[in-house]
Amino acid sequence: MNPIAKPAGARASATRTPLEVLQQYRPHDFTLTDFLAARVALHPDKPAILFEGDTWSYADLAVRVERTAAWLAHDMQVRAGDRIGVLSANHPSTVVLMFALARLGATLVPANPDYRLDEALYVFGHAQISGLVCAPATLETAAAIVAQLGNGIWLRANESGDHGQPLIGESDAAAGVQAGADATAMIIYTSGTTGFPKGAMHGQRGYVLTAEAFVGRMHLQSNERVMCVMPLFHINALMYSVGGALACGGCLVLLRRFSASSFWRIAADSGATEVNLVAAAGSILARRPRAEFVPGHSITKMFIAPQTSEMVRVMRNEFHVPRLIECYGMTEIPGVIANPFDGPHKLGTMGLISRHPDPGIAAPEARIVGDDGNDVAAGEQGELLIRTPTLMQGYFRDPEQTQSAFRDGWFATGDLARQDTDGYYVFVARKKDVIRRKGENISGAELDRVFGEHPAVEEAAAIGVPAELGEEEILLAIQLRAGQQVLPAALVDWGRDRLAAHKLPRYVVQVDRIPHTPTHKPAKHRLKADATLLARATDLAGPAG
Repeated sequence: MNPIAKPAGARASATRTPLEVLQQYRPHDFTLTDFLAARVALHPDKPAILFEGDTWSYADLAVRVERTAAWLAHDMQVRAGDRIGVLSANHPSTVVLMFALARLGATLVPANPDYRLDEALYVFGHAQISGLVCAPATLETAAAIVAQLGNGIWLRANESGDHGQPLIGESDAAAGVQAGADATAMIIYTSGTTGFPKGAMHGQRGYVLTAEAFVGRMHLQSNERVMCVMPLFHINALMYSVGGALACGGCLVLLRRFSASSFWRIAADSGATEVNLVAAAGSILARRPRAEFVPGHSITKMFIAPQTSEMVRVMRNEFHVPRLIECYGMTEIPGVIANPFDGPHKLGTMGLISRHPDPGIAAPEARIVGDDGNDVAAGEQGELLIRTPTLMQGYFRDPEQTQSAFRDGWFATGDLARQDTDGYYVFVARKKDVIRRKGENISGAELDRVFGEHPAVEEAAAIGVPAELGEEEILLAIQLRAGQQVLPAALVDWGRDRLAAHKLPRYVVQVDRIPHTPTHKPAKHRLKADATLLARATDLAGPAG
């Protein structure tokens, strides 16, 4: 292993089109094994992964994958169709395990390492795992999971320490015949904002197509260093960051977790050129002390949504990141819509259909339909339906949910959207995040965004609460920035210049912290379940709408 070395001239090398970047490599068969092998064949000694001061070349990665696959097959008796869980913060072993399992036709099932025992038990029990890999920090939870699930599930740690748990192994034996492109590579469990999480299955072909399409979305170059701060139990990190970095032949700069205080220092030290963020992380960075910013960083592009005007202004003018690409995607349908890399960039929009760089690969398709299932008129809102080559294979062990998610071959997103006059898709709301007030449908997400831009507010979340005369009133929960105060009436007055009167909240309540789903979205089901919120809220008597 070699220490991290910042690449010379990361910004200055010749720019290739996304298709030219992909065409450097020999054709592959759309398995993860052959996808990686095509990169190894061209540049075995090139850095593939940087992690906490260590560098793995493409050849190093390939050898680790092959030896781990052999260990899984011979020592742990992993077979095609088996599922192996991971309960860990970001670590290179997860990347190795994903490729090693794919080599055998087995499936990676990563879960949030911050899960409580009952949450993790549900995911791994439902997935029917036969083995579990954990970090030392999650060993106690992992051991309890294995004990309670039984059925001979094996447990291994991914890092050494004084925990005494055996580690992931390697073997010199032959791994065996590799799986095909339609084998399930991973099962990603949704955050489960209502009911139990669902396990979205993704095949190897879909993974490779998504990874290569991300090269197109962000015009990734062969000298790219993709900084991964999002968790490896999330589609964004696994498919866009890991997959995108390897698809372009670049290097993955892997961090255990997002840390706002050290973000810019690590970015500069590692020579990172691209990073993906959730909106909350972008907003946090925009509001952090400027003393933490390191001017010598090489990041020129960020993939982040939704964006706010404050975030864009700070990132471009103060942090000198010229391109911020706003986008749309779901666990079930990765990589379908994004703002074009070369523009126009339309703030507050999802963008346009984002296709694979190879024109021979079918492009994603989208429809916006009304309650009757027919396409709505131009400019009107309805539910967004998607058909794409990167579509999930279905929900694991849940044929009813799988069937209900589709309409004549189109995936029903559950998101309300519209198209503007330029054809850009505009997110309106989750169907379950629509507040019905005085005959009007109001997007909770819009209120979250608008009131979240108030200088005193760290984060806002709007929910519907029962109204005296039927339908709903709007309750706005706010988390204030440290040392800030704002009166509820003053906050709503501030909103009058930004929102129609019928969208202004009747109730405002301050909370210590807005609860989040594992993917850092407001957990509004938890707010709605808190019976004390309405009792603690200030009643502004409901503005006329």
